[in-house]
Amino acid sequence: MNTPKGKIIAIGGNEDKGTYSHARSQRKYYLNFFELGILKRFTAELGKVAPRIEVITTASMIPEEVGNIYQKAFGILNFSNIGLMHIRTFAETNLPVYLERLKAADGILFSGGDQSRIIQAFTGTEFLRICKERYQHEENFVIAGTSAGAMAMSGIMIKRGSSFEALMKGTVKLGQGLDFLSNAVIDSHFVKRGRFGRLMEAVALHSRKIGIGLGEDTGVLITHGNLIETIGSNLVIIVDGYHIKHNNVHEANRGEPLSIENLVMHVLAKGNVYDIYLREFYKDAATRQQHVQNILDNLS
Repeated sequence: MNTPKGKIIAIGGNEDKGTYSHARSQRKYYLNFFELGILKRFTAELGKVAPRIEVITTASMIPEEVGNIYQKAFGILNFSNIGLMHIRTFAETNLPVYLERLKAADGILFSGGDQSRIIQAFTGTEFLRICKERYQHEENFVIAGTSAGAMAMSGIMIKRGSSFEALMKGTVKLGQGLDFLSNAVIDSHFVKRGRFGRLMEAVALHSRKIGIGLGEDTGVLITHGNLIETIGSNLVIIVDGYHIKHNNVHEANRGEPLSIENLVMHVLAKGNVYDIYLREFYKDAATRQQHVQNILDNLS
């Protein structure tokens, strides 16, 4: 597949949407980050003063409530051209009204909930085909997703799995995702819910893919299909299985403990960068650019 021109923003969940507990705490605890936060970065990457954004609530069991929250959150940032797509079924997904709205949107955001609902509704649809076409060819087209919406973006998707029983063969259930990002597996609510084990098991099963564990109120901006930049207030964990040596994941019986040698992990805070193709960590984008330039200079 050619290098995509569009962008992906995958968010770990519980991103600050401007819902403050009371007026006194608003400025002290939330407003400063929110003004510099994930949703603002999402709108900035669209490259327009008044972009059209569609929020897709398919994953949620309370779509109207979730949609209203996002409309208010974007309103705090002075963006009002926000549409809500309460798509519930495969049949609804290809309705002409939704396809036309998708073509007119500058960016889309999949809400949280259950990632399996997204897969059931969008797999094999004209809607998904248009999304992928625009992602491949349009520089400022942004596909964002939070929690379940983020997890559904990868080629191999974590469907479910206990955080406490992970690394016992068969406890993590995987399935096919939307495949915007074919070289990675994404997990959300990662740090607070202790999901290290289940992402490690997923990478052990698919060791050529990068595991991306998204902390809450944290996300990644992915450009060119491979360049990850951490955005938000928490942490992103990268799990790299490319150099795994011993790995019993395919020989172990169901319920037996896994044995994995040389699994590499990186911890990324805001501004850190990870290159999926080179499988290298950089403290910021400028450092990564200088590294690439040094490689090019040595080749010339």
